[in-house]
Amino acid sequence: MAEHTLTDLAGDIYVAADRVGRELVGMIPAVTVNGGSEAAALNDTIRSFATPTVTPATLTPAMTIPEGVGQTVANKTMTLDVMETVEIPFTGESIKHLNNGSGFETVYGDMIAQAMRAHVNAIELKLAVAARANACRAYGAAATVPFATSNDYTEASNILKILKDNGAGAFDNQLVINTGAGANFLGKQSAVNSAGTDSILRQGVILDIAGMPIRESAQLGSHTAGTMAGGKTSAAGYAVGATTLAFQNATGTGVMVDGDAFTIAGDTNIYVVETATFAGANPATGDTITIASPGLRQAVPGTNQAITIIATHNNSLGFSRTAVELAMRAPGDPVGGDAASDMMTVTDPHSGLSFGISVYKGRKKAMIAVDALYGVKVWKPDHVALLIG
Repeated sequence: MAEHTLTDLAGDIYVAADRVGRELVGMIPAVTVNGGSEAAALNDTIRSFATPTVTPATLTPAMTIPEGVGQTVANKTMTLDVMETVEIPFTGESIKHLNNGSGFETVYGDMIAQAMRAHVNAIELKLAVAARANACRAYGAAATVPFATSNDYTEASNILKILKDNGAGAFDNQLVINTGAGANFLGKQSAVNSAGTDSILRQGVILDIAGMPIRESAQLGSHTAGTMAGGKTSAAGYAVGATTLAFQNATGTGVMVDGDAFTIAGDTNIYVVETATFAGANPATGDTITIASPGLRQAVPGTNQAITIIATHNNSLGFSRTAVELAMRAPGDPVGGDAASDMMTVTDPHSGLSFGISVYKGRKKAMIAVDALYGVKVWKPDHVALLIG
């Protein structure tokens, strides 16, 4: 086995990364990627801050300077909570067998590419799940795949409306759609006279819509709706901005679950459940649901209002890039290093993420390890919206 194993394999690794089948990646290039070069440990914390909203006060001319109203700057944290590896062992004999066929470099290059593929899919899924769980509101209808009507981009413009209403403005907003919505887009929105280009028709390029880059992801999945039917809010009434709603006791059957999209009678907004708390099998006193900031967009009157759950549906997501972050670090080594005989960093051309690859030597045997340490965080749920389809 060569002394500089990974250096010898580097060319094959890059070629293999483009050759091995890959799923669509849309979340990773759409979020903020924090990829510092310093090593870290599992469950290390990364900190950020969040300034509060403020209310203008009346300016009164005076010869003394006012004290001013104090503000509390919140401290937010994210955790590097996933440390995973793909290990590829091999022996001297296995190398000889491979060199009699396709060649060691070719086969192990593909195996390393498969390792990166597995890591990337796991990271993409974690991002999709986190963004979905923290979406503030939604648009669309169950079993109605977006972009099904030619020259109609209403789904995208209404997702952008939610983000704009919540203050996202033009802060690098993104739209990541599932492959069903992507198929509709390519099939229904490709007319050259409407799109202004033949890129969709000829190259299958999904163009930016409503000021948002659009990407497809294979990891967006679907949400299975809760079972509650006939539930109503308590008679307490809720103001605009409220984030916790209680239920009328003994009205309705079944329960809601985290991630349910729902409407309230008299309010056309679709909200998303951040946390559902049910003590039993049916709505009862003390049961509540919590929705993300900025909360209710319309006041709920002090009478019992029906809550309707959106049926099981597929997911697509719109969000501001700065609302969702992926942090990646190299797993920390002990003082003096570990037993690795060779190490290098390889950037996956498909996702843009970099992975540390190490070789460990034993007796007549060695192992290549592809490691990943990462965490994800939705910093601002106000700037995340769910597209139902």
